[in-house]
Amino acid sequence: AIPAVNIFDDLSLRAAIKAAERESSPIIIQASVKTARSIGVRMLTCMVQEAASRTTVPVALHLDHCPDQQMAHEVIAARWSSVLFDASDRDLATALKETREVVNSAHAVGVEVEAEIESIVGVEDGVGSDVAGHAYTTRQLADFVEQTNAGLLAPHVGTAHGVYKGRPNLLPERVAELVTMTNRPIVLHGGTGLTAAEFRSFIVAGVSKINISTAVKEAYMRAAANHLSHAEKTQHWDPPSMFRDVSVAVEAAVAEYI
Repeated sequence: AIPAVNIFDDLSLRAAIKAAERESSPIIIQASVKTARSIGVRMLTCMVQEAASRTTVPVALHLDHCPDQQMAHEVIAARWSSVLFDASDRDLATALKETREVVNSAHAVGVEVEAEIESIVGVEDGVGSDVAGHAYTTRQLADFVEQTNAGLLAPHVGTAHGVYKGRPNLLPERVAELVTMTNRPIVLHGGTGLTAAEFRSFIVAGVSKINISTAVKEAYMRAAANHLSHAEKTQHWDPPSMFRDVSVAVEAAVAEYI
């Protein structure tokens, strides 16, 4: 399985790639729609291209949880590696129509599309819901993939975005069924907080892409908070020192998951 790590700026980007180098692992760099809009698609594209040109590990660039067709087309035009078109808030007919449109546009220029039409519980960077929504049978999901020609599928498998408040009811057997039915890579969302054994059960079942976001956010923000607390006490204000602490923390968090 390939780690797909959400980044938020140049610090987290370089730290994630450094962790991949350290572990000799390919890595998918992901940005939320919120991050892509904050930095700008052109700027973010250039940042990742520059960082990727300085490493020997394979690096891909992916737009995470995008419900907006216009934004999806913007990163497709910028030739990102892939985009998750998130139609989980739409009825099945609308999701089918819009996903097919995005796939056709993407495939025309060699970009891949991850499809999501089931609700994966939890809000991530303003996208999603804490209330379960659409759910489909594995047959319906397989038919959807066939009709849209999406390259990857993000189904509901018992995980959730954010921090788990209890142990989730995981469904690796659903992954295995979908791999057989679709012959597509299956994506695991809500990876933060799972145990090593739980990750292994999903990978053995056929998960090929594992998303890590919350753990990176926590590592980043806690390192910044600790540094600022120390700076307040010592009255020593040095931004590059904080950047170093944040980078070290993010690299360690990403390396652990890899």
